[in-house]
Amino acid sequence: MIQQLNASQVSAWAKQLNADAPGTPVVVLDVREPWEVQTASIVDDETVNGFRLVCMPMRSVPARYPELDRHQPIACLCHHGMRSMQVARFLESNGFTQVANIHGGIHAWATEHDNRVPLY
Repeated sequence: MIQQLNASQVSAWAKQLNADAPGTPVVVLDVREPWEVQTASIVDDETVNGFRLVCMPMRSVPARYPELDRHQPIACLCHHGMRSMQVARFLESNGFTQVANIHGGIHAWATEHDNRVPLY
């Protein structure tokens, strides 16, 4: 079962995982299209948020997922949480052991966690 994270839980989740397994960076996998990432994006600062941002559009995931570490914690992000959930399920079915979905996507991130992120 894929863990569901609210936008406000992501940083705490990442920091906890980093504390439990130092040296295993947590990834937020943004599966939106490049134009969407340019329109609205989360801050990529491991020291503040506890995670590293990786952008990989959903359509490219089947070809590019080997670039990711199967044992690395990954939280998937899209606009509202539907595409990211599909990607999370795909990763889990391909042997990824710590996968979560950011419920509500970048929209929830902007409305619940960081109002500096534009809505679109």
